[in-house]
Amino acid sequence: MKTSELYYELPDGFVATMPVSPRSSAKMFIVEEDCFRHRSVSDFAKELQKNALLVVNETAVLPARVRGHKVESGGKCEGLFLKEDQEGNWLMMLKSNGKLRKGTVLAIGNEITLEVLDRDEAIWRCLCSDTRPPNVILQEIGTTPLPPYIRAARGNTEIEDAKDRSSYQTVFADSNQCHSVAAPTAGLHFDDLLLENIKEEGIERVAVTLHVGAGTFRTVETENVEAHPMHSEYWSVEAGVLQKIAKAKKSGRPIIAVGTTTVRTLESLPKLNSWPTKGQLSGETQLLILPPYDFKLVDGLLTNFHLPNSTLLALVGAMVGMDRLKLAYAEAILKHYRFFSYGDAMFIPKKI
Repeated sequence: MKTSELYYELPDGFVATMPVSPRSSAKMFIVEEDCFRHRSVSDFAKELQKNALLVVNETAVLPARVRGHKVESGGKCEGLFLKEDQEGNWLMMLKSNGKLRKGTVLAIGNEITLEVLDRDEAIWRCLCSDTRPPNVILQEIGTTPLPPYIRAARGNTEIEDAKDRSSYQTVFADSNQCHSVAAPTAGLHFDDLLLENIKEEGIERVAVTLHVGAGTFRTVETENVEAHPMHSEYWSVEAGVLQKIAKAKKSGRPIIAVGTTTVRTLESLPKLNSWPTKGQLSGETQLLILPPYDFKLVDGLLTNFHLPNSTLLALVGAMVGMDRLKLAYAEAILKHYRFFSYGDAMFIPKKI
């Protein structure tokens, strides 16, 4: 697949800088085989088949962005915590005034420092002076890891981080699963009222986990999409959830994924007859979904509007076809839909 097939032009002013309130009042663009329809996310429960199994991603977003300065020179620095390695070092994306090198010490708040050890391409390995778990430290000193395009669209508008911490977290996020550095953004459309409507419609909802990495924002820069170095993300699914998914699939019930991260989790699962009845399945996925693709488990998708030249756009294109998707995006722009993480939703009831 040529990367040029994933390009579209988005006019200025279409990037959502904050979610609408209430969350479920966002617009919802419905893509069907023979028509487009325009609804609100608040209508989502009524758009689902009564026997559908709705699958969400319950990962939680870590306040993974840190700001500080070089201890020696005072030069400013900024970083994004990605994860901890086996030795307990912090793996980070860093930028600063001037060059970073081995031995540089960064002060990141509350007498906490990071010593730069080495670098593997864009990822720096750092030793933190505080031996507490990174999750604990970052809850104290970190800020919300908003995507660069939201920060750019805001310009000089200042919004308190406490507001983003709430806005950039799903209502079903599990605080014990706080390892994502980006939100599973389709889930941001849900609020308590919508969840109650889904329950009242008798629609079953289950949760899987995929911890979203910074690579989700990385656009495809290779000529062919297949050559893109796909990022790796950790996923896990409890046995009880697996059994509900298996039961739904065997009985022909539609499985509707909330978000591309949920799709990647479900499509990364091994063959259904190998699933355990106790414990859980887990692993790392580097699955790249692009057209043509034969979906094993997912029948429908609620998603956001995605960046040009992104693997997420390719995934949605695999479900509806790139020609159909380009028509949908063109109409969404004409209808002034809001784009990207804090923007409006697209619902694909079934594969086209």
